[in-house]
Amino acid sequence: MTIAIPRSTTPAVPGVVGASLRVPLVTGERVEYANLDHAASAPCLEQVRDAVDELLPWYASVHRGAGFASQVSTRVYEQARDSVRRFVNARASDAVVFTRNTTDALNLLARSVPKHTAVLLFDAEHHAALLPWRGPNVRRIATPSSAAAAVAVLDRELAASPVGPRLVVVTGASNVTGELWPVAELARVARGHGARIALDAAQLAPHRPVDLRALDVDYAVFSGHKVYAPFGAGVLVGRSDWLQAAEPYLVGGGATKKVIDHGDRLGVAWSAVPERHEAGSPNVVGVHALAVACDVLGRHWEQTVEHERVLLERLRAGLATVPGLRELSLFGTDHERVGVVSFTVGGHDAGYLAAALSAEYGIGVRDGAFCAHIAVTRLLGEVGAHEERALRASLGLGSTVDHVDRLVAALRTLVSEGPKWNYVQRDGRWVPENDERPLPPFLS
Repeated sequence: MTIAIPRSTTPAVPGVVGASLRVPLVTGERVEYANLDHAASAPCLEQVRDAVDELLPWYASVHRGAGFASQVSTRVYEQARDSVRRFVNARASDAVVFTRNTTDALNLLARSVPKHTAVLLFDAEHHAALLPWRGPNVRRIATPSSAAAAVAVLDRELAASPVGPRLVVVTGASNVTGELWPVAELARVARGHGARIALDAAQLAPHRPVDLRALDVDYAVFSGHKVYAPFGAGVLVGRSDWLQAAEPYLVGGGATKKVIDHGDRLGVAWSAVPERHEAGSPNVVGVHALAVACDVLGRHWEQTVEHERVLLERLRAGLATVPGLRELSLFGTDHERVGVVSFTVGGHDAGYLAAALSAEYGIGVRDGAFCAHIAVTRLLGEVGAHEERALRASLGLGSTVDHVDRLVAALRTLVSEGPKWNYVQRDGRWVPENDERPLPPFLS
């Protein structure tokens, strides 16, 4: 059966650094890089790069410097909190705490909940949301087969949970399948039982507006490198009372108001939130990049969403024409999703295909279990796969129609004709044999 592939064009969106990057192939040619791994790390926006270049001459210590450059850097750092607030429509009383990334933010929150807090979460979560919550007070819920069932089972679990502080942790969009979770409905159930809810927005924030007030969630976390800023900065936004009552996540300069020597011990008066949990010299450049990315995305949601809708429709239609390909899905293939698709190709090792796509076609995809081993293991079992790895193609502002079409055409060729190059396994991964692709000059 032939499936028609939409020929729609995509709207103009903010430009990304590296859009014209050309990479070498094992066959000796160079081609434009097709980056279809946005779910792992999105490329830097051109506007973010320009903003960082503008800041760097003024780069100096933050908060404790008397020099003019230090005052500028401090102003940049504190204004970034306002950008994040606008980006997620935070409440006026919400704290904005800068962290290294989403994982760091979730670990901070896990360290800050009151003692004996009952934590409920679904087992399909990313490891960053799954692993910080372990112990007798944690209830992991098997992910059901529909969004409506997820809401119903959470209602039952909260009704049976002990009285006291309770926290529900949920993702906004699956990093495996891209499917949207019913966050507002889950928050409504949590509210009905007097529980708080934390949103892992790492995969949602680059693709859809996140509105803390409309969703009625208490906390949200995400990373700069997912929203088109460089690595190194993330954020926890949410209610300040638990954060204020908790011991500092890290201890050191900036987290302290005063330290007194009592001889046999040190007396410490800790700073208030957010400084309480931001010990050490802050990453002012990373935080500025994150803030600018938030501002740019916030001005371009209509174009961003439409750009991804067109490409996702085209990608899924194209993948459906690849013999033996099975798309992975938590809630069913018709469920709404962002630009993330994971799949297997019957009889073909995912790592082998990923290596060939890169080496022979200049296409970057992700293979593996995507730091969501429980979800991927279950989904692979459901499609009859015997492997422990899948392939993931993820779209974003750096993606084009050509990238999508090249991926589909390359997969069809690899399935029907096989690769043109020999591949061997090294350290558990497939790599081209006699790979002579030159590295960029700055690595020589």
